[in-house]
Amino acid sequence: MNKWKNWLLGSGLVTVLLFLSGCVRTDSHGNPDTSGFVYRVLVHPMGQAITYLVENFNWSYGWAVIVLTIIVRLVILPLGISQSKKTMIQSEKMQALKPQVSAAQEKLKAATTREEQVAAQAEMQQVYKDNGMSMTGGIGCLPLLIQMPIFSALYFTARYTEGIRESSFYGIDLGSPSLVLVAIAGIAYLLQGYISTIGIPEEQKKTMRTMLIVSPAMIVFMSISAPAGVTLYWVVGGIFSCIQTFITNVLMKPRLKAQVAEELKQNPPKQVVTPRKDVTPAETKKAPKQVNTQQRNNSSKKRNAGKQNRN
Repeated sequence: MNKWKNWLLGSGLVTVLLFLSGCVRTDSHGNPDTSGFVYRVLVHPMGQAITYLVENFNWSYGWAVIVLTIIVRLVILPLGISQSKKTMIQSEKMQALKPQVSAAQEKLKAATTREEQVAAQAEMQQVYKDNGMSMTGGIGCLPLLIQMPIFSALYFTARYTEGIRESSFYGIDLGSPSLVLVAIAGIAYLLQGYISTIGIPEEQKKTMRTMLIVSPAMIVFMSISAPAGVTLYWVVGGIFSCIQTFITNVLMKPRLKAQVAEELKQNPPKQVVTPRKDVTPAETKKAPKQVNTQQRNNSSKKRNAGKQNRN
């Protein structure tokens, strides 16, 4: 019963968050529907905050967008760091289980009957269960979904606040596209991707290379036709992402790896599946050579014995 309650609660939260992350409705002229729920709850309050900063601190709209983006990012920074920390710890523990998981996967591939497949799958589930791990990784997507409405609100605030569209920032018209800001945004997210690969094994880097290119390309694609006020939001977000990734991947990760290694040393993973000790391909190649050498030695001994008998 508790399982179903948790599932319904989680599904409800996800549905609400996805709804809040939805696009702002616009009319045929591209103007936002001010009666829409997302606009009233998220976009309008942030737009008022930007206007307040401009009117009371005598700032430009560009600096107001930057400051508001930084404030929001700082508020949700602990959530992002906590999520990254859990992901890294989970990843390190998964590496310790990899030999057993690989052995169970090999058994599953080699299974020829339904019973053998079920047994192999049960063994794999038991590996995770006995070691307190989840087959889905144990890291929910809820923290990411919580951030989505905030990012969505920032995006549409930068896009639809009237003052932003009519102002400039260091000679850049915030109401028109800016190739300079597009280039800076692309470079920022490219740098963030590079920082995320520091200290990662080469095999894992290969699987990440596509995303490292796709992510900056998507930012450039979305920004190249957007008003500079929106692109400025992407620039600040990209720079902040670089800082957050540096904190988690460069400063925190080595310490977390040492911590997990010490924990695994004191409490080694429970052995559920014994990895197969099959003969490696290199050994199978060496074996015939050893046999042939022995055969040559035996034949040479026989020839020598024959010569001695003849003498």
